[in-house]
Amino acid sequence: MRNRYHPLSIAAHWLTLALLIAVYAVIELRDIFPKGSDPHEAMKTWHFMLGLTVWGLVFVRLLLRGLFRAPPIDPMPPAWQRALANAMYVTLYAFLIVMPLLGWLTLSAKGKPAPFFGFHLPSLLAPNKPLAGNLEDIHKIVGTIGYYLIGLHALAALFHHYVMRDDTLRRMLPWRSAAGPAAAGATGEATSPRPGRG
Repeated sequence: MRNRYHPLSIAAHWLTLALLIAVYAVIELRDIFPKGSDPHEAMKTWHFMLGLTVWGLVFVRLLLRGLFRAPPIDPMPPAWQRALANAMYVTLYAFLIVMPLLGWLTLSAKGKPAPFFGFHLPSLLAPNKPLAGNLEDIHKIVGTIGYYLIGLHALAALFHHYVMRDDTLRRMLPWRSAAGPAAAGATGEATSPRPGRG
């Protein structure tokens, strides 16, 4: 039985995390440069371009999720934990779709071009400064919520690994690991994971 996600799903997951770190980093660090300076504006541009890359990657992940079934957790957690996990996945995917879209809508309402690695994306709205201000405020609020969502997701994975002692985390690791705490505790030594199908 395959006990790890498909390699493409694993790669897409960790690439999403790396891009999110970069998206947050460039927007949080932009103020080390004077407002209106070229480096300050460049970091804002990278924030948008990387955010939109995340947006596109979400749809790739949804496709992979449909093509490659998630491996079952071993041992299987209670039904209420599985329900919470599904709710978290839906919330995270909604965040990853809505957040970049809000950024695109904000730029459109400001009457500014939406850059994407040398291209300008079409505006989604007519220029409207009051609307732009409202959209930007919502974008910032959702961005703050994103910190908590990502943190909860990471804490949940660690909880499953160290407290529940199941293979929730190990299924998504980019490397093969020992069978983990549950098996080690049962046998007194680490064992190798079941071979996966890729």
